Amino acid sequence: MMTRRRRSSRSPALVTVVTVTAVAFFSLPFIGILWRMPWRALADVIDDETTRQALWLSLQTSLIATVIATVFGVPLAWTLARIDFPGRNVVRALATMSMVLPPVVGGVALFASFGRRGIVGQYLDQWFGIRLPFSTAGVVVAQVFVAMPFLVLAVESAFRQVDSRYEEAASTLGARPLYVLRRVTLPSIRPALVAGAVLAWARAIGEFGATITFAGNLPGRTQTMSLATYMALESDPDRAMVLSFLLIALSFGVLIGMRDRWLVSALPEVER
Repeated sequence: MMTRRRRSSRSPALVTVVTVTAVAFFSLPFIGILWRMPWRALADVIDDETTRQALWLSLQTSLIATVIATVFGVPLAWTLARIDFPGRNVVRALATMSMVLPPVVGGVALFASFGRRGIVGQYLDQWFGIRLPFSTAGVVVAQVFVAMPFLVLAVESAFRQVDSRYEEAASTLGARPLYVLRRVTLPSIRPALVAGAVLAWARAIGEFGATITFAGNLPGRTQTMSLATYMALESDPDRAMVLSFLLIALSFGVLIGMRDRWLVSALPEVER
């Protein structure tokens, strides 16, 4: 019989002080933007065509990148969690290395592989006429490259923690492996899957370094909100503040809304 986990209503004084300090550390930069925010310019910046193009491009490419990261990341996470094969640690390191690489290095690496003279890009150009650098598709490629590791780590950890008895029971009843994965395993890791997808989306929509290096900064084509903010910071700081505020508000709202959903769905029935 499951019992309700007890949650302490009090914490040690030292823990409280450190916690408050950490919260202040994360909060102050955003408070600073709100304090410096030129509210009178908000409507003008939002109405600007360049802003709308950058916002729409960011939403479009980040959502596409999240879908691609999910389609390829979930099978990769399952393989890393369930299959013991030679070189698994190397594959895991390669799959997550873009998390620790300097973004510009990631962009250079993408050029070396998918550029017109890259190891793969030259054939994409010669055989299919596909040129990824300085294109909207290139933005998606850069976002997938930096965002997928967040999903892979979250989902792999969840796969490792799944109670295998349910999968074994389904297999005993004659269910095929793909059916077990689709109807038993994936529903059981739904909170982690949603969390990983949201984190991947948040990373994709904020991507800057690899995007500007690999896809460039072409308004209406490759200029995302992050790039537009950087360019505005050099010539129009007020505009940069407004663009930063829009990105923060969008990301914060999505994270707050989705976090309640995945936390609630992760709780056992007895705790709801």
